[in-house]
Amino acid sequence: MKPIRFAIFGAGFWSRVQLAAWREIGGAECVAIYNRTRERAEAFARDLGVPAVYDDPEKLLREVQPDFVDNITEVGGHMPLSLLCAKHRIPCICQKPMAPTLADARAMVTAFARAKTPFFVHENWRWQTPLRALIETLRSGAIGTPFRARLTMISGFDVWANQPALAELERFIMTDLGVHLFDTARACFGEAHSVYCQTHRTLMPAVKGENVATLLLAMGQARTSVIIEMAYARTPVEREIFPQTQVFVEGPRGSLELTPDYWLKVTTRKGTHSQRHPPRRYAWADPRYEVAQASMVPCLRDLLGALRGDWPGETTGADNLKTMELTFAAYESAAKDRVIHLQP
Repeated sequence: MKPIRFAIFGAGFWSRVQLAAWREIGGAECVAIYNRTRERAEAFARDLGVPAVYDDPEKLLREVQPDFVDNITEVGGHMPLSLLCAKHRIPCICQKPMAPTLADARAMVTAFARAKTPFFVHENWRWQTPLRALIETLRSGAIGTPFRARLTMISGFDVWANQPALAELERFIMTDLGVHLFDTARACFGEAHSVYCQTHRTLMPAVKGENVATLLLAMGQARTSVIIEMAYARTPVEREIFPQTQVFVEGPRGSLELTPDYWLKVTTRKGTHSQRHPPRRYAWADPRYEVAQASMVPCLRDLLGALRGDWPGETTGADNLKTMELTFAAYESAAKDRVIHLQP
């Protein structure tokens, strides 16, 4: 099958890894890159063999006419550059978080719907090998309908070293890490009916936004009680397992537990069955981000099939809007110190 042509918007840290993941799956060819600082785009193109460089995104869309755009800019570029794609009726994959406000996210989804043009969000967390095994085990009914769960991602890892712009965000951990965990929780348990959230800004005077958050949600038809804990507090706590998510789920027939080093333990009346689900290793992946970067491959494979019309794709803009609604409901809950009810 002839590869479909795409352009990348943004020449930062994740763009290089994401292009490597595209090349891993095949079937798509990067033909151009845009960056507002042309020198960075030129360096990217030179290092990675991209044939065309632009510092004007609209000129790129007019002249190159790519089959789709992968928008891997910082959050400030998500809305304007995605809407530019909608204007030209060019399908777009947008990096997370979709937008800095819920109103902007809704406007983006609406614009693509009106243009009758596909729009997706690059949400790779649910595609991590161990989390995928957890999701599939839950969906198999092995422990019945869950009534309680806990998702934890607490780390002292220095995420600001490669992404210094994160320190400038007024809203940090829930827009950076939280959207991943919320999306994964939705894949596991269904839509949220309510959320109560507390946040803290601790031990990090140079970071503007919150770096610790704790949430209690009621999710799905069973109103499963889901606790989500997240922190980048620059402490030694669980540093060695970054960026692994730990999970414990209870159901009427047993429990599931995802522990460090990718072990999934399924406990039922028959006993406990343990199996390790490590991510596939790629030469281009940073070992410190191994499970997260490896998950880009199945995520992009799903998105490529959706762009070709082979299947709907899991992380459409419309679906991710539910994650954004939950994210901003969590901020509202923290600000008002009360439970916020959502329409699933």
